[in-house]
Amino acid sequence: MSEALALGRRVAARPGRSAALGFALAALVLAPLGLDPQGYAIRVLTLTLLFAAMGQAWNIVGGLANQISLGHAGFFGIGAYASTILLRDFGLSPWLGMLCGMALAAAAAALLAVPTFRLKGHYFALVTLAFGEVMRVIANAWSSVTGGPVGLSVPFAPNSLWMFQFNAARPYYYICLAALVLVTLAFWRIKSGALGYRLRAIKENPDAAEVIGVDTFRAKLQAGLASAALTAGLGTVYAQFSYFFDPDTIFGVATISVRIALIAIVGGVGLTFGPIVGAFFIIPIEELANAALAGRAAGLSAFVYGAVLIAVILLKPEGLLALFADLARRWRERRR
Repeated sequence: MSEALALGRRVAARPGRSAALGFALAALVLAPLGLDPQGYAIRVLTLTLLFAAMGQAWNIVGGLANQISLGHAGFFGIGAYASTILLRDFGLSPWLGMLCGMALAAAAAALLAVPTFRLKGHYFALVTLAFGEVMRVIANAWSSVTGGPVGLSVPFAPNSLWMFQFNAARPYYYICLAALVLVTLAFWRIKSGALGYRLRAIKENPDAAEVIGVDTFRAKLQAGLASAALTAGLGTVYAQFSYFFDPDTIFGVATISVRIALIAIVGGVGLTFGPIVGAFFIIPIEELANAALAGRAAGLSAFVYGAVLIAVILLKPEGLLALFADLARRWRERRR
């Protein structure tokens, strides 16, 4: 609660930003009230919020720690499988299963950190990519537990908040909205705290950071554990929302790992609201392209989606938030 109050005070110090954030939050709270509870639009909005939260979790390690991970699907899948298997075999509430999945993902991240956090650049990205692929292979092979290539269905349970199952999409929407707020607060808390300062020093110059006493491995490890655990928790949310998943989807490089990295990068990597902007740009465009073009020619929707992303990255490599800031500055200058 103290982190939320501190963030609120900082935002309130800038009236324009405070008004914009208040309007955006109110719009998100009210948006599903005018939509069909079982319709396509609310499902797209729910997925957008979920992927925004995932991009925010990735932003901790990719934006603050400057470690470009392409293996976050591994942590995401751990969370989804852990909670679903515990619900299926022991009747455990998905909320408790979520905590177990987060602990498992953090443990996996700790093991992965030993060889990877001493690597730099594309070597780190390749190792994390391999981790996600290994998890996919294990899930496909361990069919007695995971269901193998056939996939895993979430067992039906009484509709209730405790069992994380509902008749309509609206409760899932608000849970994803709450998850986004919590993950954003966690990101902001890390960024504005001592760990954030250490990570910025490492990002600027790792050797100089070590000279002044920063334990670079420990700082990266703390960021990695937080990012992995949060991503696993969101994996549980996805599992309960979708009711079914398979290894190729949940551990997919393109469907999960690359997508959440792009969300943060397109929105503004390392920025508090970057992944939110990125998700509200990428996910709706992807869904619209699939709906409008998927039946016309094979791969056409993916081509259009990719072309839009490339254009944005080339136009403004710093992200959409930087583009919006430039446009706002020019507008203010013209008014003078």
